[in-house]
Amino acid sequence: MKYYIIAGEASGDLHGSNLIKEIIELDPNANIRAWGGDKMHNAGAKVVKHFKDLAFMGFYEVLINIRTIIKNLNFCKKDILEFNPDKIIFIDYPGFNMRIAEWSKKYKFETIYYIAPQLWAWNEKRIKQIKKYINSLYVILPFEKEFFESKHNYPVKFLGHPLADSIYNFKTNYKSSNKLITSAKKPIIAILPGSRKQEIKKILNTVIETVEYFTDYQFIVAGAPNIELSYYASIIKNKKIKVIENKTYELLSVSHAAIVTSGTATLETALFKVPQIVCYKSSYFSFIIAKLIVNIKYISLVNLIMDQEIVKELIQQDCNKDKITKELKKILDLNHRKSLKVKYDELTSVLGNFGTSKRVALDIITK
Repeated sequence: MKYYIIAGEASGDLHGSNLIKEIIELDPNANIRAWGGDKMHNAGAKVVKHFKDLAFMGFYEVLINIRTIIKNLNFCKKDILEFNPDKIIFIDYPGFNMRIAEWSKKYKFETIYYIAPQLWAWNEKRIKQIKKYINSLYVILPFEKEFFESKHNYPVKFLGHPLADSIYNFKTNYKSSNKLITSAKKPIIAILPGSRKQEIKKILNTVIETVEYFTDYQFIVAGAPNIELSYYASIIKNKKIKVIENKTYELLSVSHAAIVTSGTATLETALFKVPQIVCYKSSYFSFIIAKLIVNIKYISLVNLIMDQEIVKELIQQDCNKDKITKELKKILDLNHRKSLKVKYDELTSVLGNFGTSKRVALDIITK
């Protein structure tokens, strides 16, 4: 069977790679063509477009790159027609994927959405498009099932969260190999500044101002696989901060605390039981637009899933040296850490056991 998979970000590459491994195990003759990254390539897919060429963050950034986006859309349509897949699988990345889904239905392709668009956060009216253009929808957050089925009368499947698979696989096969991590003489504070240059620059420029207040700790940045080390060096300069490439899980597994941008990384950090604070900054224009159209109480997945502020969120003007320093001191306190880890245990039980990727792959293949 032929599968065409589209993922446009690092998290999609991770979840896509686990799904691809399970599809190939269940269907050894599977022919998979994809948009993604190195992980999806290594899992067995023919990657025709890397997500590093697709990652535009914020409304303003999308606007100024509109010609590139249109060019990518046209290439994708042409590539799908030439490949003629049995099934098209969309992974998150809704702005792009929903446009391809609408186009795909004209040619009667079977459309599957794995990791549903976050309609509960914004653009809820897009449910009409989902109903019209998507044959099967899988959700990865427990409250999403109720959102789609009870509120919008659209059947979906919740088979667990794929991060449970990724972290289980890592812990099962883990053996530290990075000398920077293994030789660290001080407790590590991890910095996970995202995977896009715009967000990395904004977050790091602020976070590095706090380093001088925590001389008993070693700060290490989790470098994204698509960002060159020289870019981090241009921001960090002479500050006592190290950078490791593509070793996020290895870093989190030994970290004492973490400073994390919003997104999948907040959930990964929680599942590794690492106390964290969430810091986020975007361009002023993008932030104002987001405030007008986004309808969520929290920006971190940890808080959203549990529907309470478990981890502190510092957004825009609150993401500054003084507040980061204050909150970081809090999560280094022993009593605070104990109570936070209890909440992390509750979160883990809500997300379900590992095996999500296999369950989804089996469901996709047997449809």
